[in-house]
Amino acid sequence: MSNSIVGDGNGKVVCVIGGSGFIASWIVNLLLQRGYTVRATLRDPSNPKKVDHLLKLHGAKERLQIFKADLLKDGSFDSAIDGCDGVFHTASPVSYFNDPQAELLDPAVKGTLNVLQSCVKSPSVKRVVLTSSISAVLYADRPLTPNAVVDETWFSVADSCSKLERWYSLSKTLAEDEAWKFAKKNGIDMVSILPSRVAGPLLQPEVNESVKPILSLINGAPFPNRVFGWVNVKDVAIAHIQAYEIPTASGRYLIVERVMHVSELVRILRNLYPSLQINDECEDDKPFVATYQVSKEKAESLGIEFTPLEVTLKETVECFREKNIL
Repeated sequence: MSNSIVGDGNGKVVCVIGGSGFIASWIVNLLLQRGYTVRATLRDPSNPKKVDHLLKLHGAKERLQIFKADLLKDGSFDSAIDGCDGVFHTASPVSYFNDPQAELLDPAVKGTLNVLQSCVKSPSVKRVVLTSSISAVLYADRPLTPNAVVDETWFSVADSCSKLERWYSLSKTLAEDEAWKFAKKNGIDMVSILPSRVAGPLLQPEVNESVKPILSLINGAPFPNRVFGWVNVKDVAIAHIQAYEIPTASGRYLIVERVMHVSELVRILRNLYPSLQINDECEDDKPFVATYQVSKEKAESLGIEFTPLEVTLKETVECFREKNIL
């Protein structure tokens, strides 16, 4: 099966929480293309940077409704979710400035529970798709070696995330953990999607955290001694929709096309764009961090055919050029 989406949205109403984000904008876009009526929640619908790109999407005029809602306000999502068939909860902060508890952990955990509370109140909701992260599996107290094959049975340990001060990873780990407990207790049919770093074309005007490392490399910065998984944003959006539409979808799905050391990413970018001044020096002189593998088996059971990373990187750079970000 190719990445064409099964089922048909005609007549169905769905809600995308945090609809202006990188992944969420693509979910909204593909849902509108499928004929769904989409309710997108935003914390600040009066901000043109958050809403204008959504209003320009094909089908938005007829079938996109914008709702104001805040992750930390009880009952904030009731009206957006009431009467919906499916809910996609993508909203979770990715960076903080001063206080990880207030800026990352509370919005992720309390926000997720707030959304799920609203789902319980609406008997129309058939399934919830939660956007988690590969961060919720990688800190599982198992060594990440070249022979390790990470899969959906791995769960990050909150204490490990705390000790390493990986606050984003901790926020995703705690939020997913609490979501599963709540869903089980309240009989919610929930599926979670766990992407790695996401790249590809941006619908929103601003550069998001996920593609910043690519921009940094293009701008000539030395590369970090790190290993990341990468995946195309369109594949991630399709995975969310397949997880909602395919009745047998269940549990967690890792969505990762390839895992590599950043030095390999640099090599690909230099091959694709020889004219760009991409730095091939590492930030430190330590041995390179080891890579690991990620199982694609479960993702492929959703019918996902992964876009090769070379194509994803090209789409990302071309998008930077179109938006005058380069």
